[in-house]
Formats: sequence, structure tokens, C-alpha cells
Amino acid sequence: MATRPSFRDRAFVVRTYDFGEADRVVVLLTRNHGLVRSVAKGVRKAKSRFGSRVQMFVELDVQLYPARNQGRGLATITQADTVAYYGRGIIDDFDRYTAGCAILESAERLSYAESDGTLFDDISHSLRLLQDTTNPTLVLDAFILQATAHAGWGLSLFNCAQCGRPGPHHAFHPQIGGAACLHCRPSGSREVEESTLHIMWLLSGGHYAAAQERLTETTAVQVHRLATQHLQYHLESAVSSLKIMEQA
Repeated sequence: MATRPSFRDRAFVVRTYDFGEADRVVVLLTRNHGLVRSVAKGVRKAKSRFGSRVQMFVELDVQLYPARNQGRGLATITQADTVAYYGRGIIDDFDRYTAGCAILESAERLSYAESDGTLFDDISHSLRLLQDTTNPTLVLDAFILQATAHAGWGLSLFNCAQCGRPGPHHAFHPQIGGAACLHCRPSGSREVEESTLHIMWLLSGGHYAAAQERLTETTAVQVHRLATQHLQYHLESAVSSLKIMEQA
């Protein structure tokens, strides 16, 4: 059997867990190879060559040796160099840290085992914003809305998602794909302010500063509630990091 060649890629660590006495399983979201499950051997030893680099909130340039049986084993990280460190301003702030964890967990759940450079770039942009923002929840909401749209679950936030009736509307339901008019709104729809859906539309289009300018205490709560409801509806399960944010 021919040996599969090693490869280099840019990557973010989205999840880790200890493996054996000194190793660590590292789930990477890469720019060109999608989600890669790997092992960093000896990384928990004090003299590890790259232990401090293989962590969350670090953009890495990694060398990986593929598993012998693709889909059944773990690739091996043979080299890891830091490209950018986003931990400053995140790891020492609870709100930013939990938002950052939710971004990485959501990215893992939305990614696939193939190239996804757009999702990778969305993570990088969101972590950069998160370092200095006074509103980490809004950064997370922006990431969710853009990443779910990239995954094929974009929302209709002006016209009714069911019948196309022009808005603005004042109800939202993830099952129909966004805004709902008076004639189409299903049972369980959330009543929201008109400006809430406008802010979500701005976030979906990457207009973060404009969205932040229009934010109020009420719309901030509504935007976050609707964005996370939309995400978890399509994932069909809860995101653990979001639960921690809600308990804080």
C-alpha cells in the first residue's frame, strides 16, 4: 500500500482531550482540508516542542502525517508554528472567552471533511474582533449568522420567509427560515422588534459596526436569542458553550 504524503495547512484548534499518558487528541479546523482529527504526541510533557502552541485561539501552520487508514485513525501533528495569537484579551475575560469557545464549537459542528476556507476566515475575523470588543455576544451572533448562511441555512430577514410578502415583519421562526408575516407565522413564533431583524440582516452581511450602532438592550437580547435558536434548530442539538453563556 502506498504511503499517503504528509501535508501542511493553516488550522485552528476547535477541541482537545487527553490521550494516554502524554499525548493529546486535537481536532483541527483547517483551511484546505476541512476538519482533521489528529494527535499531538508527547504534547503534555514539560519539554514538548510545540505544546504551548497547540491550543485554542491560536492560528497555526501545521505539518500533518495522515492516518494510515483514512477515516479510521488520527493524523499526527509533526510540526506546529504560530501564525497569529488571539488569546490576548480573550482568555482573561469570561464573556469573551465563552463567546470564543462558542465560536469554535459552532464552527466544528458546521464544518465538513473538505476544504472550507470561508469558515476558516470567519473564525479568524471573529477572534480578531473578540479581542477588543465591548460586546462579545454580538461578535458571536455575527459569526453564527454568517457561518450558517455559508452552510446553506441563510435567513430571510425582511421578506416573509414563507410567502415572500415584503416586510418589515415582527415575528421570527427558524423552521420557516426567518421573518414571518401575520398570515404565515407558525405557532411558537417569537414576537420581535422590527429593528432586531434589521440588525440581524446587517450582521449577516458583515456590517458589524453599523449593527452595533443600532443596538439597544432589548434588541441585543432578541438578536442573540434568535441567532442561537436558529443555529441549534439546524444542528438539531444544543451547543455546550452556549449553555455556559446562558448560565453566567
